[in-house]
Amino acid sequence: MLNWDDPLADITNKASENAAPNLAAELDGDIEETIVYSAESLPMMSPTEIVEDTGATGLERIEMGAARIEVDDKKIINCRADLNQLVPFKYQWAWQKYLDGCANHWMPQEVNMTADIALWKDPNGLTEDERTVVKRNLGFFSTADSLVANNLVLAVYKHITNPECRQYLLRQAFEEALHTHAYQYCVESLGLDEGEIFNMYRELPAVARKAEWALPFTQHLSDPNFHTGTPENDQKLLRELIAFYVIFEGIFFYVGFVQILSMGRRNKLTGVAEQFQYIMRDESMHMNFGIDVINQIKLENPHLWTETFKQEMVQMIRDAVDLETQYAFDTMPNGILGLNAPMFEEYLQFIANRRCAQIGLPEQYAGVNNPFPWMSEVLDLKKEKNFFETRVTEYQTGGALSWD
Repeated sequence: MLNWDDPLADITNKASENAAPNLAAELDGDIEETIVYSAESLPMMSPTEIVEDTGATGLERIEMGAARIEVDDKKIINCRADLNQLVPFKYQWAWQKYLDGCANHWMPQEVNMTADIALWKDPNGLTEDERTVVKRNLGFFSTADSLVANNLVLAVYKHITNPECRQYLLRQAFEEALHTHAYQYCVESLGLDEGEIFNMYRELPAVARKAEWALPFTQHLSDPNFHTGTPENDQKLLRELIAFYVIFEGIFFYVGFVQILSMGRRNKLTGVAEQFQYIMRDESMHMNFGIDVINQIKLENPHLWTETFKQEMVQMIRDAVDLETQYAFDTMPNGILGLNAPMFEEYLQFIANRRCAQIGLPEQYAGVNNPFPWMSEVLDLKKEKNFFETRVTEYQTGGALSWD
């Protein structure tokens, strides 16, 4: 709880008094030159010099007297226009996704977990296979959304040089934190072993394999010596956007989504299922935003989309399908909830075909169908009650909420 009586002003003043002399000493009297520039003293730099000097992070020195930017100055990557100027918009789709994300705000504590707690405590409430599915998916997702958040703030944000896209990335980063909060809330509500769940990616091979697959992509882009601007490095960025948006969020999440939402459809752990339903809708928007970014980069940089690169991406997607299929068998060795692991193999191939088509690659698996058509309904319905019909799961807030 906030305590408005805390003497924050006194603490701040004392901290400032203590810190200022040390800072001045460290900077050796160069505070004005280092921190504050006047219009008269600021070095004049060309846009090219600004980019080369700072890597175009949006923290480059101010170029006094520069012309106002035009729409055509903007690009997704390798842009030399001022990143601090949000408007004029070039990519209206990015701004719209930011607005849609803000309208779909929710918090984990809003979901009633009472029935879930009672069911979990009931020794006859769930089978051991059902409990295993729940724990392993909480273990995977709690790590996965943390990996995605780290990838966004440590790697992707730096290299996307468009302010409206960055605006959405900031919203996405908050939603990833919200998802991790939701998993913690589920773990706490059910009284699970927090160490077991959150350390599962280092203890259980089925979970570890997917986390290990994703880690190298973030490590490459977060290297301070990595900069876009060459075909080789631009392809690295494009590859890693496909890895996270198309594969990690667009394929690796879907076995878990089906398993948990299937429990909710059978009135089991409906609170956990409701949280996963909200998370899936967020992740669907993240994935679609990423696909738009990938396709825009392709459009603006057609030289990157070579036949060799496309073949590499196809193989990466096929490898991901094999990895996620193995996860389905590991988490569901026995059929439960009307599901079995072979059904997931076909479902993942169906999803992979869709992901390939979305980024302009040929479909890889002929003749596969969607064995879980109800999953499309969960995503596509504009207004849908939850399993006990107590909430509207299109979770728009404030003035954006419509009950029609």
